[in-house]
Amino acid sequence: MRAALISPISRIARAGALVALTLVCAPRPSAAQNTAAVYAAGVRATYFDELESLHKKFLQLAEAFPEDKYSWRPAPGVRSVGEVFKHVAMEYYFYHPMAFGAAASPAVGHGPEASRKFETESSKPEVLKALNEGYAYTKQVVGAVSPDSLLGKRKMFGREFTQTELAFAMTGDLHEHLGQLIAYARMNGIKPPWSR
Repeated sequence: MRAALISPISRIARAGALVALTLVCAPRPSAAQNTAAVYAAGVRATYFDELESLHKKFLQLAEAFPEDKYSWRPAPGVRSVGEVFKHVAMEYYFYHPMAFGAAASPAVGHGPEASRKFETESSKPEVLKALNEGYAYTKQVVGAVSPDSLLGKRKMFGREFTQTELAFAMTGDLHEHLGQLIAYARMNGIKPPWSR
């Protein structure tokens, strides 16, 4: 019994010694830089958690809408069901990467006309493809951004934001679109799958 306890303890001690040696030998950034970079990486990790939760709900709702409801809109001049989903995908391709200092995807194109064209191609298969590929693009490029580059402020929408503010703004906007799509679903007799 005692021999069985020594083995895990000795492995833990060896692992601890290795971590300590790595910390002693590693180059030392200032404590403030290190703390800020760790915080920035934590903001990104929290953003990814929230983004994943939102993305799952968008996909579940996109699947729940029948194909013939994708062109439904509550009033003239308002985005249709499919256009709202494609708008979410456009944000994945464009705004979310930019909010973290990464490049926007060329999948949407540049300018308001390109965005409108992207959103109008909104059949159910196009929506599902764009949601998945846009989400994958955001995860890839935002995940590749160095935590050090997430420090300080970034200019978007004509003003400066901290990375925390931008992360909240991006997920907050997606929550608004999710609420919009839930209302569209309820108006069409569709119950969001996660509320069953």
